[in-house]
Amino acid sequence: MSRIGNKPVPVIDGVKVSLDGDVFKAEGPKGALTFNIRPEVKVAIEGNSVVIGRVQDDRIGRCFQGTTRALINNMIAGVKTGYEKKLELQGVGYVCNISNNVLSLRVGFANELKMPIPGGVTVVCPDQTHINVSGIDKQAVGEFAARVRSLRKPEPYKGKGIRYVGEQIKIKAGKSAKS
Repeated sequence: MSRIGNKPVPVIDGVKVSLDGDVFKAEGPKGALTFNIRPEVKVAIEGNSVVIGRVQDDRIGRCFQGTTRALINNMIAGVKTGYEKKLELQGVGYVCNISNNVLSLRVGFANELKMPIPGGVTVVCPDQTHINVSGIDKQAVGEFAARVRSLRKPEPYKGKGIRYVGEQIKIKAGKSAKS
């Protein structure tokens, strides 16, 4: 029995939700998001909350009920407050900048890495070693931040690379420390 999927999603003040067939829409001060509901799930707007149920009580129905509830909850929170991921560059000579909607990174390779910034995501470099990724879609923000981090993951010996702000990297002992 799904405990999370059965909980109704409260609609925050300032957010308008609507249901048109199998398309769920949430509008708020930051923007609007839409979501296509799967046929295994039924969604209803009751008062000031969204109730998610399932058509059949099988494994697939239970899975999609919880997933749909989480996605709708993220949509409602995103159009009201938005999401943000902060990255930092650790390493000598590691710099980042933005020009013409392209994030340019110099992170120890011979060439400069360039990543086009997708629509719906805002990227800001407050200084040369920090990147702020923000937007209303939690999945788009998290995916772009993860793709930037994957260009140069923090290595375990000196900790150089791109990491999330506050992320702890376990530093390994080198060869000289083992003997």
